[in-house]
Amino acid sequence: MLYQHIPTQSSVNEGAGDRIRMLMKLRNSGINNVEVLSAMESVPRELFVEDAFLEHAYDDTALPIPSGQTISQPTVVGWMTWALDLEPRMRVLEIGTGSGYQTSILSKLSRRVYTIERHRDLLAMAEERFAHLKLTNIVTKRGDGSKGWRDVAPFDRIMVTAAASEIPAELLEQLSPGGIMVVPVGNNVADQILLRVEKSQSGDISTQHLMNVRFVPLVQD
Repeated sequence: MLYQHIPTQSSVNEGAGDRIRMLMKLRNSGINNVEVLSAMESVPRELFVEDAFLEHAYDDTALPIPSGQTISQPTVVGWMTWALDLEPRMRVLEIGTGSGYQTSILSKLSRRVYTIERHRDLLAMAEERFAHLKLTNIVTKRGDGSKGWRDVAPFDRIMVTAAASEIPAELLEQLSPGGIMVVPVGNNVADQILLRVEKSQSGDISTQHLMNVRFVPLVQD
């Protein structure tokens, strides 16, 4: 059983206004991709937050979840998702399942999502949420996300939801030619930047600074 609230149909209906306000905030921030907005509208964020923070489920703020982790604020989720430039047939690797909220959104926009989480309890709760939402194109693994998932690489897209000290070399190796990785980079939480990393067909790497962010650190074994 999930350790917190599973929304009933009535609570989902009550949250409709909050979701609309979240979508307006996303649009005002510059996210106008219809597919991304539709995916975020279809995933009930209240399912992924702790009971104590339910009233803030659609606020544009990061919220604490177990194991010292966080669920990112909706605008950051939206920008990271938009930056991946997803297509329906793509295979995506996500580093840091966390609550499973970002994973669920990625699953709406791609063929398959491979997601890795180091915390056993978080992964178990996320898996229950995926089952509750009937998301069948998500494959989970417990382990060190910095090492990626070589057995099923390469990936069309990679999303990292924890801050690395530099662009992780092993993940870059597992990115397909023509692929995109979105990763927060920085040793100090006050100096983290979100990077969009592109690998050309010839293997050349280019980066784009998207925004300043605050993520928990990417921990390596």
